[in-house]
Amino acid sequence: MSEELGAHIRCGRRDAAPYAILPGDPGRIDHIARHLNDVREIAYNREFRSIRGTYQGIEVMAVSTGIGGASTVIAVEELHKIGVKAMIRVGSCGALQSDIRLGELILVSGAVRDDGASKTYVEGIYPAIPDTGLLFCAREAAKERGYRHRIGPARSHDSFYTDRENEIDHYWSGRGVLGSDMETAALFVVGALRGVMTASILNTVVTYEGDLEEGINEYVGGEQEAALGEEREILVALDALKKFDKGVF
Repeated sequence: MSEELGAHIRCGRRDAAPYAILPGDPGRIDHIARHLNDVREIAYNREFRSIRGTYQGIEVMAVSTGIGGASTVIAVEELHKIGVKAMIRVGSCGALQSDIRLGELILVSGAVRDDGASKTYVEGIYPAIPDTGLLFCAREAAKERGYRHRIGPARSHDSFYTDRENEIDHYWSGRGVLGSDMETAALFVVGALRGVMTASILNTVVTYEGDLEEGINEYVGGEQEAALGEEREILVALDALKKFDKGVF
């Protein structure tokens, strides 16, 4: 009898590693693969592209989640079912504070649940927070590599293009939120409900009050500081998983 595969990620228990890195963009899988040994392609279905390899002796998967919380929780649920124990998001964000630079990393300590996916699971008063150990390991990894980073809250949302984007950004900026993405809150909430350890490392690709489309286009083109930030967040995530595997937290 053939092994049952996840309906969307198309991975089974034989493909699973204890740890997974979760980029949004399937194209970012190639960037992660450059840092792994013994890389094996697993599947590519819809937005979900997956590989498995090793990093300094630990087994790691990389699985893209696509854009938004809804597709992210599909990946989280199906990876959990095949045995993945810890997951770190490596994604992009827009800054909500004026002193955060392009390429600067945000290690998310908690997320404003302004998305729909997390709210389909549990009431809005339930917190969206990472695993403390994984967050600590990410912080230590960023410090050791000397990468510019912040630790603090982010806001997760469902659209870049509402009619109130500037108003919303100013509101959350004034309340100390560092950046905004579309996936972290869903990852934290569903991970916690399923007993999966999670963390989120975000690369700043748009400065506060910067042009959204210009920033994203520059990032996609692999230019300047945002591209360096992507490389750095991948390395921090891998180092964090190595530390976590050793119990350094």
